[in-house]
Amino acid sequence: MRALKFGSVALLIVTVISLIGWGAAADLAGIWGVVIGAAIGGGFVLLTVVSVLATSRTDPITTAVVVMAGWLIKIVIMLLVLWVLSGMTFYDTWALAVTIIVSLVIVLVTETWGVVTSRVTYVS
Repeated sequence: MRALKFGSVALLIVTVISLIGWGAAADLAGIWGVVIGAAIGGGFVLLTVVSVLATSRTDPITTAVVVMAGWLIKIVIMLLVLWVLSGMTFYDTWALAVTIIVSLVIVLVTETWGVVTSRVTYVS
């Protein structure tokens, strides 16, 4: 749960900072690029955490299958979305690309930090 909380907060911060920066640099097209990029990049990583949490009470094989199938589905959806967007001009492509990459990295780092720093009772 800490990973989801930290990742969500990080995504919100990255999105707000990106909206300010790209909104100033590329106007409405930059804002659209940021919104789409944050949804793709942040959603990609956060949905993985949600799938792990949803299968946390099952055996490890089920969790692995759900996570791997989820990744495959998310990659296909992402490719379809990017293919549909490739012919459109209402968004800034640099804002989209930078926001996807930054949100993926920052959310992944903060989720990892949330897991690594959590206190877990260890019984030998």
